[in-house]
Amino acid sequence: YLGLKPLLDLGMRLGEGTGAALGIALVEAGIKILTEMATFESAGVSPKIGVQT
Repeated sequence: YLGLKPLLDLGMRLGEGTGAALGIALVEAGIKILTEMATFESAGVSPKIGVQT
């Protein structure tokens, strides 16, 4: 018991490897979002009309 909270609570039984496979995919997706997602500026999103920046 590591005392950690699960990334996903899918009601799986102890020892099922599918939970680890899903957890790895979830962590990888989060890393890609943090490292590859464009900012508003780099994506060319214009500011909202009437709002000063």
